[in-house]
Amino acid sequence: MAYVSIPWEQAERFVVDAFKGYGVPEADAEVCADVLLEADRRGIESHGLNRLKPVYLDRIKAKILNPVTEVEVVKDGPTTAVVDGHDGMGQVIGKRSMRIAIDKAKKLGMGMVAARNSSHYGIAGYYTSMASAEGCVGISGTNARPSIAPTFGVENMLGTNPLTFGIPTDEPFNFSLDCATSIIQRGKVETLARNGMPVPVGTVIGEDGSALSDAGAILTDMVKGTAALAPLGGIGEELAGYKGFGYATVVEIMSAAFQNGKFLKQLNDPVGPDGKRQPYHLGHFFIAIDVGAFLPESSFRKTAGDILRELRASKKAPGHDRIYTAGEKEYLTRQERASTGVPVNDSVQRELIAVRDELGLKYRFPFE
Repeated sequence: MAYVSIPWEQAERFVVDAFKGYGVPEADAEVCADVLLEADRRGIESHGLNRLKPVYLDRIKAKILNPVTEVEVVKDGPTTAVVDGHDGMGQVIGKRSMRIAIDKAKKLGMGMVAARNSSHYGIAGYYTSMASAEGCVGISGTNARPSIAPTFGVENMLGTNPLTFGIPTDEPFNFSLDCATSIIQRGKVETLARNGMPVPVGTVIGEDGSALSDAGAILTDMVKGTAALAPLGGIGEELAGYKGFGYATVVEIMSAAFQNGKFLKQLNDPVGPDGKRQPYHLGHFFIAIDVGAFLPESSFRKTAGDILRELRASKKAPGHDRIYTAGEKEYLTRQERASTGVPVNDSVQRELIAVRDELGLKYRFPFE
């Protein structure tokens, strides 16, 4: 499948105009575009431009995602807050929530915000990077539509539920751990399906307990509830799949219990009494810890950097000449793509053309 790169400036303008064309106010459209394209900058295509139409624009069109976002602070304390996103754009809700958490942390050392009635907020690492850039340890997580089966189960019960950290360092890039609590996430399966590639054996389980690999069939079966992602560690306990199951459960509880929100099967493409699709009502949490409340920020950054440097300098396995720490590959990809643009495959190219033509936007892409 042929990839063609779009210059960042053109991609940014187009995504903003596309969101605006679907009713998202310009300032919010800029936030949504920044979060979406930051995924592509870091090489996380599963959450980048390929989700513009199917995850965001199509949901706005289906009236299960509100293009105008009202972020309401429903409970506010010195170090905590609960916000209600009223089923608006998750990126706007997420950025506002982490901003509140950081501001509280800078005043009293720590801040936490629980968000309810939200939607897909893109890469969790965007928000934890906001915190680490300002000298805070950032932590965030979100629940999602059921995808993961419990250990020894075959039913998709938990979302891919990322548990994400951003930690300040004295290096050119901060530590950034942003990954799902499943071996493979739904977005990666979508990417593999688009490219006609199989998923690795052992990462998805069928209702009969067998390992599945057909990416397209898996997406269909997950919707039907007859396929589920394996938690980190894999199917069963042999490779400690119970650890991934446990962490996914932690994120589910943190995302829902702090704001009395929906969870597990309640998030599975809800349908109202009139038979129409309903918003997903996702929950997120955002934590910021100001390292300056403990010691000088420069001291924290140096210790964190020393730890990472020692890890990378440790003895390499045969056939490998480099060890990477979390956030390093994304940093390198960001540098490389700064001049090349955002790569899009044939399927995404067709989607971008369809959105452009539907909205009557005056763009001509490099792949045309």
